[in-house]
Amino acid sequence: HALKNEFITKPCESQPIPRYEQIKDRLPWPIWNKHEEALRCYEKTWSLAFDHVRKAEPKSGFVSHFIDTAFNGYLFMWDSSFIVMYGKYASRIFDFQKTLDNFYARQHKDGFICRELCESEAGDQFQRDDPSSTGPNILPWAEWEYYILTGDQERLAKVFDPLMAYHHWLSLNRTWPNGAYWSTGWACGMDNQPRLPKGEDVSFSHGHMIWHDACIQMLMSDEILIKMGKVLSREDETLELQKESIRLRALINESLWDDKDAFYHDMNKDGTLNSTKSIGAYWALLADCVPSQRLERFISHLSDPKLFNRPYRIPSLSADDPAYQKDGAYWQGGIWAPTNYMVLKGLEHVGQHELAYEIACNTLDQVITVYQKTGTLWENYAPESANPGNPAKPDFVGWTGLIPIAVLFEFVLGIKPNAQDDTLIWHVRRLERHGVIRYPLKSGIADLICEARSSLDEEPHITIKADFPLTLTLIYNGKKTVIRNH
Repeated sequence: HALKNEFITKPCESQPIPRYEQIKDRLPWPIWNKHEEALRCYEKTWSLAFDHVRKAEPKSGFVSHFIDTAFNGYLFMWDSSFIVMYGKYASRIFDFQKTLDNFYARQHKDGFICRELCESEAGDQFQRDDPSSTGPNILPWAEWEYYILTGDQERLAKVFDPLMAYHHWLSLNRTWPNGAYWSTGWACGMDNQPRLPKGEDVSFSHGHMIWHDACIQMLMSDEILIKMGKVLSREDETLELQKESIRLRALINESLWDDKDAFYHDMNKDGTLNSTKSIGAYWALLADCVPSQRLERFISHLSDPKLFNRPYRIPSLSADDPAYQKDGAYWQGGIWAPTNYMVLKGLEHVGQHELAYEIACNTLDQVITVYQKTGTLWENYAPESANPGNPAKPDFVGWTGLIPIAVLFEFVLGIKPNAQDDTLIWHVRRLERHGVIRYPLKSGIADLICEARSSLDEEPHITIKADFPLTLTLIYNGKKTVIRNH
């Protein structure tokens, strides 16, 4: 598959990059009466995002203009995969998704992709045999989310081969003899989370452990690549993934689940499970990994004040862990936009829409409150107060753009796209006038407005303005109705 990777020979992009002031009137824009600060935070987010767009330099080996991670002059696979999940809403203006082209362009012939790339010169930041050289494998999810909004099957066809090659490289180089996957603090993205046995380097050692999130992410990659294969009529190329999916799901549920605390854990080299409750376990929701009889207990931890239901949600480490810190201490309790978004998407996937809405409102409220206090967005946030985490970089857009854009659209305002057939699902929970204008879909853009209501039971009055047929499923207060604009 790596030999079919057309990004490797793609010429470097050369056209000018857009500036925010020139394009801001073309962006999708939220309508949300009596929430002016949220709208100002939204505008600040896009302003920072476009300020961080960079030109591809031929000497770097990059092929597409990109949004910088906003960290250290390097492009991160982990960060970029999340950044494009809100960047997709501006794809008609600047295709943020092409940020990922640069990872595919730097793929090796055996499928390896380094997780961190220098933006100014060619070469990998890590050698492939470094335990922290790559991961986590969420590129397929980032591409599938883009496809759901845009319906861009042409891009799906282009990325399928590099994604398959990368998946196969991981299966050959990041597994133990039983097929279970391993990672490190840096490779899994949660740098200093206390998951390893005493004496092991928390950031760079695999600890000879089975890493639950690495296994679950590979299961999710299996499932998404199988779906891509069906769309592209290439199912025969995913037969091995179907076998791995069955095997991994069994391994995760038989070996990494602790029924006493209803949670997934890493397995130590002696066969015992560690006690760390990491937010990373909730990748299991997106991966369809949790058996139905376990789902309620597993999800209930998100509502438990002793664990994940802190004043601000969701800490990356459970509050009952001895390493948990009230200021977040990075991944020792810090609240991070990417992992919160992952949990929200997972809750949505298993039908827990009200809990997702509750958490989304709490998360957005914190980001907006800290924006009011500081004038910007931060790399991460504290779980016990409306403050940045410690440490946390400012102007981090960056993946924190997920909250004022994607979380606002998809969970607080409740608009969920399926561009493959120009349909939308709208969970209307707000009473004030709200919606989105210039909302992008496959066939064009739409204005979607819900007028103010006096009660949750009152049927919403929806106005749709679009120059293409659009079907909207409206859900409110346990009721459902279908609206068509043609």
